[in-house]
Amino acid sequence: MKIKGMHHVSAITANAKDNFHFYTEILGMRLVKKTVNQDDTSMYHLFYADETGNPGTDLTFFEIPNAGTTYPGVGSISSTSLRVPNNAALDYWKERFTEHNVDHDDIAVQGERKIIRFRDPEKQRLILVSDEENNGIAGGKVWKHSTVPAEKGIIGLGPAKLTVRKAEPTVDILTKLLTFKQIGSYPSEVTDQPDILVFSTGDGGTGAEVHLEVRKDLPQERPGRGSVHHVAFRVEDKEELTKWKDRLEEIKLPNSGMVERFYFRSLYFRDSNGILFELATDGPGFVTDEEFEHLGESLALPPYLENQRKKIEARIKPLETKRSH
Repeated sequence: MKIKGMHHVSAITANAKDNFHFYTEILGMRLVKKTVNQDDTSMYHLFYADETGNPGTDLTFFEIPNAGTTYPGVGSISSTSLRVPNNAALDYWKERFTEHNVDHDDIAVQGERKIIRFRDPEKQRLILVSDEENNGIAGGKVWKHSTVPAEKGIIGLGPAKLTVRKAEPTVDILTKLLTFKQIGSYPSEVTDQPDILVFSTGDGGTGAEVHLEVRKDLPQERPGRGSVHHVAFRVEDKEELTKWKDRLEEIKLPNSGMVERFYFRSLYFRDSNGILFELATDGPGFVTDEEFEHLGESLALPPYLENQRKKIEARIKPLETKRSH
């Protein structure tokens, strides 16, 4: 039983059309799946990733049109990192963000890596992180039709930052239940707050880390548009996921049980800080029901929702995602 690294991060948007424009046209990611939230089919679920949606490259969004403003705080997945190939790519992105009026900070250092913090139009808290020093899990492959050059493009998810009031419950989940180990720390940007702890799993590197921030000075986060719903970690297959389910039941940690998502299988649970974790299998993947060349162009529904297609399509706004070039 081994957690291999990041699988995906799922966040909230209030506007699928604007979200699609930002993540594909500005960030150059590929929409690899346009589907619906299987727990509430009245909302889109959009998956942006590398060329095929390899595990560890997916940033996904639920569209909740009436989602309110996010009030940042503890009990949250407070930033999502996106990997770029090297430090030179950050120079490119700094210019690109200025050109496209993207709210961003200057190039900075986080631990031993160079980064740029930035926000999408809904104030989603994002970080570009350089893979120049990466000796762990390899990144994905930029889609050939990306709006960003392949040598500069986003190649996967970097560390997820969790912000909590008390470290111990989340440290226990990461190190005693899952297979993370603390490998270091770096100073908080906030005066008089503890160092941010760095945890790594699997083969390590940029795509296999969680950063844990303790903040005594913040209220509980009130999520809305621009917030993160959950973070998912990779497990090999269904057999291994079953072992994780058995382990959660053994320690009496409430969980969802095995959930069929068609493109992967999942298992959900929370720690006592309120962080929602998911374990997800590496496969079957997104080319299961669409050809590689046409991923994300049509509304894809798993077989068990196909008989509801007319009803589902009537409840969601049309979203044009076919390539025009």
